Amino acid sequence: MATPWVRGLMFLLVLGLLSAGCGGDSDTGSSSSITVYTCVDDNTIQAVKSAFEDAHPGTDVQVFRAPTGDLNARVASETRSGGLKADVIWACDPLTMQGYVDQDLVGGWTPGGISGIPTAFQTPDYVGVAVLYLVAIYHDGAPAPKTWSDLTDPRYADALAVPDPSVAASALGAVGYFAHAPGYGLMFYSDLKSNGAVQVSTPDDVTTGVAQGVYKAGITIASSAYLAQQDGSPVGIVWPRPGAVAIYGPIALATQSADSTPAKDFISYVVSRAGQTTVAEAGSYPSMRGIPGPTIPAGAPIEFPDWKAIAADKDTLLQGYSHIFGG
Repeated sequence: MATPWVRGLMFLLVLGLLSAGCGGDSDTGSSSSITVYTCVDDNTIQAVKSAFEDAHPGTDVQVFRAPTGDLNARVASETRSGGLKADVIWACDPLTMQGYVDQDLVGGWTPGGISGIPTAFQTPDYVGVAVLYLVAIYHDGAPAPKTWSDLTDPRYADALAVPDPSVAASALGAVGYFAHAPGYGLMFYSDLKSNGAVQVSTPDDVTTGVAQGVYKAGITIASSAYLAQQDGSPVGIVWPRPGAVAIYGPIALATQSADSTPAKDFISYVVSRAGQTTVAEAGSYPSMRGIPGPTIPAGAPIEFPDWKAIAADKDTLLQGYSHIFGG
């Protein structure tokens, strides 16, 4: 029979072997996990997650993905009940992200030495890492609009779809752009409504409705429209004058995760050339110059909203829009 001393030694040896077989600080490196909240499409976030995890063995990325309206609701709920649970937020428009900054939920850090991403897409608190382009989509056989104002034409009466700015960041950016664009203003939406335009939830809902022939035309995002077209849907795509509306999607570090190396590594990866290439290959438009991405027609007109002006009267704009379309 083993003595108590021998039994104790055996116990310590077994404990050591078990510890070596678990995570912790073993030879294989310590494991860690971060949580990313985002509204980008599932193909893009899953591709970025997979590529990052391959490049950083031992780091697990947990993702919560939802349209901007639902994302805002989750963030608000968590801040009321104990604090934000995300380490990183990847939003779809700067207005939403600036709102998080103003609440001190994100910001205070961005990677150094960023190259190739326009300075207009960068602040001390976040960096734009993808771009949504608002375009017009039309069903085959319907007239192709040449300008945004063409969508108010009687030819589209009771057959035009627009996305909801309380749900989709791109729609919110569109409202802001048209409200300040010469010759448009919120009257543009009033004219659309008077012509029988229908508000649906997201740009994907617009694309689906037009592809199915429920609507003759609609306002959607380019990536959604081209994906439908590539899948064989009977649709055409126009980048209307004065231009498709470009809305950049920023990424930021949660303030509560200011000391999280894995969270900073994730953001650094997304803004890197490798990360931006992954974004493009997944079907989204990268913000970094020189990386081939989804279709942008040669000579396509593009308009960049004045985000400071939009932010200054965001609430008034949304109230005005709601007065037109309800909600």
